[in-house]
Amino acid sequence: MKPIVIKELNSFFSSPIAYLVIAVYLVVNGLFLWVFESDFNILHAGFADLNSYFFLAPWIFIFLIPAITMRSFSEEINTGTLELLRTKPITNWQLILGKYFGALLLVLFAILPTFTYVYSVYQLGNPIGNIEFGTTFGSFAGLLFLASTYTAIGVFASTISKNQIVSFITAVFISFILYYGFEAFASYSLLGNLDYTIQNFGMQAHFNSISKGVIDTRDLIYFISVSFFFLLLTNYRIQHEQ
Repeated sequence: MKPIVIKELNSFFSSPIAYLVIAVYLVVNGLFLWVFESDFNILHAGFADLNSYFFLAPWIFIFLIPAITMRSFSEEINTGTLELLRTKPITNWQLILGKYFGALLLVLFAILPTFTYVYSVYQLGNPIGNIEFGTTFGSFAGLLFLASTYTAIGVFASTISKNQIVSFITAVFISFILYYGFEAFASYSLLGNLDYTIQNFGMQAHFNSISKGVIDTRDLIYFISVSFFFLLLTNYRIQHEQ
């Protein structure tokens, strides 16, 4: 699996993809949080916290992570190199997990520079240092779990079609439905007591729960289960290609 991860990272960083992804993520967040005069601007909010960042980041990732993963298997299937990879002494799971962790590491590289926001908010607090570290780092943990699930969805979507654009749109659609779709449906209060259950099928409820700074095993199990489910589907699709 390790050679596949290294191969994926080399592929990302030997092309503009990695630099573009990291730049887009940092520039978009930076503009909304520090430059544009909007409700998301930390400097104009009157209080120093990173709530705006943790609201924006999941939505940016809905589009950015599928852009990373759309080539994972669709390119291999389109060029016929998937058959070549099968001649190597690796299992399907090693191949899938290698591509999965390769893409996830690139997302992590994009997130890491935003830890500087913590220092900025720390200095902007009144008094200096007036920041809730528990909720802040809980939110970062939730963002990482959310990104890992988006990545699993994206890797699966890349097996749907040889066309990378189709894979991208599929991943965006599934990610949107799982992140916001259940939350939106529950907000209509159509099913009474079942609305809470419906809401908890979505990722947003579990992301918000982790963001409170308390790591609940139910939230961890949810993200791990959803990620594993889509990786299972990926394995099925790869076997189907044989």
